[in-house]
Amino acid sequence: MKFDNSKKLYEEAKKMVPGGVSSSIRQTEWPVPLFFKSAKGSKMTDVDDNEFIDYVMGMGPNIFGHSPDFITNSVYQDMQDGFCLTGQTKKENELSEFVEKTLPFKRKVRYASSGTEIVQIALRLARSFTNKNKFLKFEGHYHGWMDSVLYNSHPDVSSEETLFDPIAESGGISKGTADEVVIAPWNDIEALKNILKVHNDISAIITEPILWNSNVILPNPGYLENLRKLCNQHGILLIFDEVGTGFRVALGGAQEIYGVEPDLSTYAKSMAGGFPIAMLAGKPEIMDYMSNGNVVHGGSFNTNVMSVSAAHATLDYLLNNEDFYKSLNKNGDILIKGLKEVAKKHDIDILIQGLGSVFYLSFTNLDSIKNYRDHANNVDQEKYREFSKLMLLNGIRLSQNGRWHMSSSHDISDIEITIKAAELSFAEL
Repeated sequence: MKFDNSKKLYEEAKKMVPGGVSSSIRQTEWPVPLFFKSAKGSKMTDVDDNEFIDYVMGMGPNIFGHSPDFITNSVYQDMQDGFCLTGQTKKENELSEFVEKTLPFKRKVRYASSGTEIVQIALRLARSFTNKNKFLKFEGHYHGWMDSVLYNSHPDVSSEETLFDPIAESGGISKGTADEVVIAPWNDIEALKNILKVHNDISAIITEPILWNSNVILPNPGYLENLRKLCNQHGILLIFDEVGTGFRVALGGAQEIYGVEPDLSTYAKSMAGGFPIAMLAGKPEIMDYMSNGNVVHGGSFNTNVMSVSAAHATLDYLLNNEDFYKSLNKNGDILIKGLKEVAKKHDIDILIQGLGSVFYLSFTNLDSIKNYRDHANNVDQEKYREFSKLMLLNGIRLSQNGRWHMSSSHDISDIEITIKAAELSFAEL
């Protein structure tokens, strides 16, 4: 497999764009960040005419695969009458009505363009509503790249002494933001209780209800329920960051699976089948702080015609195809089973966690991973990166962080080819 054209384009890009890419995570791809010319269904084709079965799927959004016809047709039709209107459309109202049908709890909603943006307005609302300044986030969780939240998503875990210290994940982050964030270990309710005894000025606790960013870790039984109780006891708003899990793990997201009601929830990724849109859903009494003048939120591209059209088509499809998630998870489970079998055949220790629609493959001898520190201390990430290189050479595109995203376009043939590629790759490790 040759990558000559991608390498040439990458060298050109580096002369114009810092690192040659427009997202830091892409810079570490092997052999270089690939340049693509087309993507349809489960497949992508690069500029060297290499075809790959894709499990990156936009890092999650492409739940139907690449360029599904029912979305592209809807977007094309709607944009003929304009697209950046900076105003409302009837379809936006219809989208909100679809949302109301999908979410398990009664909510008002607000739209933006990215998950990072929508988290910021959620935290702003929490501060205004509670009149408290700090918020608590969990180690290993990711809530966007803004200064206020980019702490302890991938911290050094060599010392237990740093467990609760806010550690900035980038240079240039405002030092003042560290005073506004409290860090806690996830999936440990007793540790959280002790932290809340010390801090009485926390406006919100924000959490990925399923730890999406570091492995794909499910909450311990009763953890989210106890988290809800603690927030009630301390007058703290509970925010579920469902940017990754929303409309992917179930129609109603992780909230539907676990039956726990947050005060605010953030959504993006799978909501529009690959188009950029984000949504905040919250209790009316909190959300109304944006209508009474207390909290400001804006954006020229919010509810642009293309994104609304894509989200409208996505939710319409999901609402009218009740077996969608059952089928998606079934195919994912078949793939997981096959990967485990060929790893065992070659005496390779792996752990696969998550759900059929999204899962994480770890090179580890642990039977389970419960939090970020389990992941950071026990997963051989270098071995996974080598595995992902071998898989690419065998025609399978994986994210280098270990998370796999299924789509409804992945069929049994794709799964069989993927399992065979994994067997060949395991044999070379």
